[in-house]
Amino acid sequence: MSYESWISYRYRKSKQGRFLKFLNFISVAGIATGVMALLVVIAIMTGFGNNLREQIIGSTPHISIEKENGIKNYDDLKSQLMQVEGVVGASAYAQGNIYLESGDQARPLFLRGIQPETEVQVTKVQEYLDEGSLSDLSKGKVSIGSELARFYGLEIGSLLTLISPGTGIKGEGWKHTLEIVGIFTTGRADFDANIIITNIETAQMLLNYPDDRVDGIGLKTVDPETAADLKKVIYQKFGFKYLVRTWIDTNKGLFTALKLEKLGLFIILSLIILVASFNIISTLIVTVTSKVHDIGVLKAIGVPRGAIRRIFTKQGVGMGVRGILWGLMLGLGICYYLKTYFEVPADVYGIDRVPVDVQLRDMAYIVIAALVISFLATIYPASKAASLEPVDALRYE
Repeated sequence: MSYESWISYRYRKSKQGRFLKFLNFISVAGIATGVMALLVVIAIMTGFGNNLREQIIGSTPHISIEKENGIKNYDDLKSQLMQVEGVVGASAYAQGNIYLESGDQARPLFLRGIQPETEVQVTKVQEYLDEGSLSDLSKGKVSIGSELARFYGLEIGSLLTLISPGTGIKGEGWKHTLEIVGIFTTGRADFDANIIITNIETAQMLLNYPDDRVDGIGLKTVDPETAADLKKVIYQKFGFKYLVRTWIDTNKGLFTALKLEKLGLFIILSLIILVASFNIISTLIVTVTSKVHDIGVLKAIGVPRGAIRRIFTKQGVGMGVRGILWGLMLGLGICYYLKTYFEVPADVYGIDRVPVDVQLRDMAYIVIAALVISFLATIYPASKAASLEPVDALRYE
């Protein structure tokens, strides 16, 4: 241990007045509170973001291949896409807007027609089904979201009256009566309240499509994070006659908003640490004032200004380090409690526990930010200590 660190340590551990001890405690507690708040909030934000990401990946294809006027002979294209390295599943779909008739009102919904036998290779819709199975989606049958079912009091066996430009299954014209054979819950309230799923033949009929036309083909990749790279490969292989979108492209606005919100919270909560750093400044100023004689002696025996500056800098950073360690321990404890014991309404959030996700990268950012703020807080007091002249410091001794 260098003499600078030893002196700094002695100053921290030396007998101090009650006021100085109180300032020291407030400085450490302030840093700890800021680090704890940052760690908990960022972990919760990350957890909710990851949970939302898993819900999106589970309910939508990793990559969607579409064409402006629809895709014909889609079975051939599916076979070619399955040969692309990294693609592990492909399923065609037809989708469009439709209306649900309820009394004298019509509510807009989004219809998605799938191939039940191959959809299980692309999404987790089968796993999301609370009742029924994808294999039940024969002609004239639909699965609906739990929020839609709850709002209208629908259940398995209930009939839906849909309005579309196609020809009806029961009766002619724009109205179609379909039977509910499945109810699913994805955890995404917007999805569960506005999406109805049927087989591709029924969707083609409802949307007035020819039998050989679909809107697109959904792909599942080995790793969702490689979807952007596979998008480039698909464009290289098939050209630009198709529109290729990844799950990130489809939800870009949502993920951008989450990232900005996380950054905003990080900046706002960092202000707690910034405010706490003022206590470090106050503590060091009081310490410098009380150690004027010591500083004068050190300078008189030849200790350079840089060493004096480093003594008080290390003392301030030491308070910051203690605050960071306490904050990390408290934050991790709270995160563990929230993740393990704290329950949230499952019918609202789709989960029964707070999705806390503590990542080492986030912890590193928090620690670095706290250390930088703590260091900056020592600059003025340490500089003032270093600028004291021995004659002035020892004048009245």
